[in-house]
Amino acid sequence: MSMTRPDTNGHFQSHYIPNTTDEQAEMLATLGIDSIDRLFADIPEEYRNPALKLPAPLSELEIQRELGGMAAKNRSLGSGPSFLGAGSYNHFIPSIIKPLITRGEFITAYTPYQAEASQGTLQVIYEFQTLICNLYGMEVANAGMYDGATSLAEAVLMACRVTKREKVALADTVSPAYSAVIHTYCQSQNIAVEVVSPTNAILDNETACLVLQYPNYFGSIEDMQGLIDLAHSNGGLAVVSTDPTAMGMFQTPGHYGADIVTGDGQPLGIPSSYGGPYVGLFATKQEYIRQMPSRLSGRTVDKNGKTGYVLTLQTREQHIRRERATSNICTNEALYALASTIYLAAMGKQGLRQVAELCYHKSHYAATKIAELPGYSLPIDSPFFQEFVIQC
Repeated sequence: MSMTRPDTNGHFQSHYIPNTTDEQAEMLATLGIDSIDRLFADIPEEYRNPALKLPAPLSELEIQRELGGMAAKNRSLGSGPSFLGAGSYNHFIPSIIKPLITRGEFITAYTPYQAEASQGTLQVIYEFQTLICNLYGMEVANAGMYDGATSLAEAVLMACRVTKREKVALADTVSPAYSAVIHTYCQSQNIAVEVVSPTNAILDNETACLVLQYPNYFGSIEDMQGLIDLAHSNGGLAVVSTDPTAMGMFQTPGHYGADIVTGDGQPLGIPSSYGGPYVGLFATKQEYIRQMPSRLSGRTVDKNGKTGYVLTLQTREQHIRRERATSNICTNEALYALASTIYLAAMGKQGLRQVAELCYHKSHYAATKIAELPGYSLPIDSPFFQEFVIQC
């Protein structure tokens, strides 16, 4: 039953679902009630249809002018250099992306369950997964998550399922925003989160995983090989949140032996947009694929031998009891996964490397100049990428 607004008698009428009077009477009889109003009896009367103190309606032209005037009070990221960072970056976005992702074939909120009618979308997701595997040096990637924070939190839960352990070591150099989401997810799962320093972390055989960020929240490049080996030393997994742009010039987490790699796809052709929507990146080893959250697009052949694409291994997160699902994320950011796919295809390996080198050299140039100012210094003496800490 659709509820929009009450009629002159205060009764709610359906405007979008055409239920006839007889159909409504049949549904009410099934529910054992005599009127639609009974469905809302628990809501205090003063809240059922509150008066909306809205201004008079405006024409489209007037609305554009009013909203444009409000927006003009903000300072645009394009009006000058942006030093916000911390997970959201104002990188160049190729002009090819927007007209392609706004095509009617792609811009939809629905999951492509009907494979025979969704081959284009499913192929894009498959290509996205392939690109993320190549980018991170991993064996399998999913169709995307909400953002970098939820990807990392889901990776922690996955590590606990794989190892059957309920304690997590979280590096104190991981983004505070990401750490907060991890704490929220783990609290409801009765998973203990121990915040550790990567320089002197001690793990035991009850630790499911060591959670790292590469580069870390402060922009520093930590000893990935040593830390990942530490995670493995007691049977735990190494979970690494990785800036995809940095992969243009640094070794991949997969090269160092990471078990689960996550990240935020925002730097890959997605505008900052006040913090979202973004797309979360998630990749892992083939042996852990059945514990991986979110959707998977697989390549197959039909009865005529023609290549086709389908959602595969759906049972682990779709056709299963909620408490046994690998994740309760019921969608993915497929439209922005498409944006990232177009970005990576348009930029290519050399283009991505050029972006990474520009970020690296410009940040080092800025750090050098700032450190020359009286009262300013660089307190962290380690390699860094794109971001750095200033003491003043």
